[in-house]
Amino acid sequence: MPGLTKGLSGRLLLLTVIFIMVAEVLIFPPSVANMRLSWLNDRLNTAAAAGAVIDGLQAELPRSVQDDTLSAIGAKLIALRKDGTSRLLAATEMPPSVDQQFDLSHVSQLGAVRDAFSTLLFGGDRMMRVFGVVGETDTIIELVMPDKHLRKAMLAYAGNVFLLSIVLSMITSFLIFVSINRIMIRPIRRITRGIQDFSEQPDNPSRIFTPDNGPDELSVAGRHLADMQTQLHRTLKQQKNLADLGLAVSKINHDMRNILSSAQLMSDRLVDVNDPMVRSFAPKLLRTIDRAVGYTNEVLTYGQATEAAPRRRPLRLSTTLQEVRDILAIGPQSGIEFVSQLQSELVVDADAEQLFRIIHNICRNAVEALLNMEWDESMPPRTLIVSGQRNGNSVSITIDDNGPGMPLKARENLFSAFRGSARSGGTGLGLVIARELVLAHGGTIALVEKPEPGTRFRIEISDRAVTTETGMKTA
Repeated sequence: MPGLTKGLSGRLLLLTVIFIMVAEVLIFPPSVANMRLSWLNDRLNTAAAAGAVIDGLQAELPRSVQDDTLSAIGAKLIALRKDGTSRLLAATEMPPSVDQQFDLSHVSQLGAVRDAFSTLLFGGDRMMRVFGVVGETDTIIELVMPDKHLRKAMLAYAGNVFLLSIVLSMITSFLIFVSINRIMIRPIRRITRGIQDFSEQPDNPSRIFTPDNGPDELSVAGRHLADMQTQLHRTLKQQKNLADLGLAVSKINHDMRNILSSAQLMSDRLVDVNDPMVRSFAPKLLRTIDRAVGYTNEVLTYGQATEAAPRRRPLRLSTTLQEVRDILAIGPQSGIEFVSQLQSELVVDADAEQLFRIIHNICRNAVEALLNMEWDESMPPRTLIVSGQRNGNSVSITIDDNGPGMPLKARENLFSAFRGSARSGGTGLGLVIARELVLAHGGTIALVEKPEPGTRFRIEISDRAVTTETGMKTA
């Protein structure tokens, strides 16, 4: 039994047997009470038939005939009451004393159950008087008989009911067990095996659970499990690819840093060249190489920490915006009109290098979208607008273009690496980096819906809290 009850199916079978037996126990009391009444009514009917014959003879029966009649009925006395008079039809030589008497003409269900259990538990050697009305007449037939035959019949009936209950409970339990095992237990076991198989090798697509297409709850749960495992498999695969990519980038980046360092040393000599054009481009080239060297150092330490904490200071947004414009080479020759709409002398409290990367990444995406769109002379000029204004203790920067806009897939996976790219072959890392740097400043970045074509991003960067002499912090 302990082994049987360990599994869900075994417990279900055992509970089904128990519940059916409980139902049979509840049915047994009224059933055995009805059996007792039927047994007594049969004896009264038999006595009534014999009494009608004897009453018609109008003579006393011989002793032998009385004994045969009493033996056939199992009684000690048979009496008939008719028209207000009583007549003794048959009796033993010594009329017995009576322990109990029952009127079968007026029996309640509760009383019948009580009398039945009294006979089963305490009967066997008691004498009882039973009487009832014969048919639709006013004639009453009366019997005095021992209850041992009744109790014996009731015990036999109870034994038959018990055996029948056992057989029915086993058959019913088996049918219910087979049905529920097929409908519930087997699908649950299949889902459990699917979970175990997938947990052993989550990177193996063949271990993903194959659900049923049924409308029931377990089929729906199986489909959700398959979707969850598929998504998890993709995530794990992506994480593995990212880990492999990170290792490859670190190796490449190590050598790239050495190359950039050499380029940095050679670029320093350009400052000494007398050519005016070289002199004008040399500082920008040096700053660009410095940024590249800084990026390579950050890539090598990315596995140990996130982006460095911003080194914030007040800086002019127009200066950063001009650097972005020069790096992206946005001018008349590019076919893109660059519009700067900044408040006069707008100052931002931010890390200069990180703010450059934020604006540069978003503007670069906008420039690529504008250059890749189909354009003709009948269309408005391709335009990139950067606006900025101060609102209290925060600065709002808006980068807006009139390009084709971001596709639905890119919108759904916005700021997700390798999934949020708006162009084929893109990685989506630009927006991921921009968002991380904005959040490091305690700011927000969001894609803003607009009625006309194009893409609009809004960046909000708040000023730092300044500690006063009293130790209070103010924004």
